[in-house]
Amino acid sequence: MNLHEYQGKQILNSFGVNIQRGIVASTADEAVAAAKKLTEDTGTSWYVIKAQVHAGGRGKGGGVKVAKSIDEVREISSEIIGMNLVTPQTSVEGKKVHQVLIAEDVYYPGASEIQEFYMSVLLNRQTSKNMIMYSTEGGVDIESVAENTPDLIHTIDIDPDSGLSDKEISVIADNLGLSGNAHSEMMEFVKSLYNAYSKSDSSLFEINPVIKTSDDKILAVDAKVTIDDNSLFRHQDYLELRDIREENPIEVEAKKAGLNYVDLDGNVGCMVNGAGLAMATMDLIKQAGGDPANFLDVGGTADSERVETAFRIILKDPNVKAILVNIFGGIVRCDRVANGVIAAYKNMKDDIDIPIIVRLQGTNSEIAKEIIDSSGLNFYSATEFKEASDKVQEVLSSN
Repeated sequence: MNLHEYQGKQILNSFGVNIQRGIVASTADEAVAAAKKLTEDTGTSWYVIKAQVHAGGRGKGGGVKVAKSIDEVREISSEIIGMNLVTPQTSVEGKKVHQVLIAEDVYYPGASEIQEFYMSVLLNRQTSKNMIMYSTEGGVDIESVAENTPDLIHTIDIDPDSGLSDKEISVIADNLGLSGNAHSEMMEFVKSLYNAYSKSDSSLFEINPVIKTSDDKILAVDAKVTIDDNSLFRHQDYLELRDIREENPIEVEAKKAGLNYVDLDGNVGCMVNGAGLAMATMDLIKQAGGDPANFLDVGGTADSERVETAFRIILKDPNVKAILVNIFGGIVRCDRVANGVIAAYKNMKDDIDIPIIVRLQGTNSEIAKEIIDSSGLNFYSATEFKEASDKVQEVLSSN
C-alpha cells in the first residue's frame, strides 16, 4: 500500500525521525490557513507547496513550487489542486491532485553549507536481508546516479534478527562525509529511520532528499513509503491511510471481489488459478505474439459466480481482444469449471463480443473439453499449452 508524502512523514515522525514540518490542505483556503499556522509554529516565511499524488518526479511536472508570501500560497495552491499532474512515473493522462502539502522552508541561510543526501531502506531479495541504500547525491534522479556514477551509491545489508549496529550506522555517516554534530545527528536519523521501517512492516522507505541544514540538523524533506499489504492485519490504523483515488479503479474492484488482479497494457485478458500458472500463462501469450492485459488469479474456487466476476473485470479494459482461461483442475474438477465458464458466459453473453480460449487441464479435463466444444458458444478449447498458444495466435491474427 503506497502512502502520500505527508502520511509517510507522519509515520517517520512517530518513530522519532526529524522531518520537514508541514500541513496538508484540500483547498486554497486551507492552504493559506496551513501556511499561517506554520509561520506561528516554525517562524518560516517561505513555503514549499507539494502535490500529494502517488508518483515521483512531481517537481518536473509542476507539482512542487515555492511560495514567498501568503498570497503566493493561495495562488499556487489554486493552480495545483485539481490539476492532472504528469510526471515521469505517471501515465500520459497524469494523476489528479486532490491535496497539497504546505511545508516549511528548511533551506534557510547560515554559516555552513546545506547538503542533500539520498537514503532508502528496502528488502534485498538476493540476500534475504534488509538493505540501506544511500548516496551523497540527493535531490536528483538516483537511477541516473546509479547508471552514470555507481561509485557514489553505497549499500549495507542488515540481518533482520540482529538489527543495525552503531558501528554500521557510523560507517554510513562517515561515507556521507559528515563530522561533528552533523555526524551525530545522522546516526540518530539512520537509527530512527531503520526502526520506523522495521516496526511499521514497510517494504520501502525512500527519503530523497535527506538534508543537512545550515545549522547541522538532519531532516527528511520527502518521504516515499510503501507498507507491506501482508502486514496490515497488524496495523489496522494504517488501513485508514489508503487513498483509493490513487489506485487503479479496476484493481480496487477486483480486490473487493477477492480476486488477485494487476492491470497491464496488453491485448489478451488472462483468467488463471494460481500465481505460478498465471505467470506461465503470461509468458505463453507473449510467445504467441500477444501481450497480457492483466494478471488475474481467481484462486481455487472457479465457480460460475467467480468466473463471471472475473470476466466482467477483464472486459472493463477496452484493449482486450481475446481472453485466455487457463485453469488447472486439482482442488476443483475441470468439468465443474467448464460448466461454470458456460453459465457465466450465458449470463453476460450480450456483453461479450471477443473470442475466449479455454484450457482446462487436470481432473476430468477430457470431459471438460467435450462440455466446452458442445456448448455452441464462442469458445476455443485446448488441453495443452502449445495448443492454447496456437489458439491465441489464431484469434489475434483474425482480428
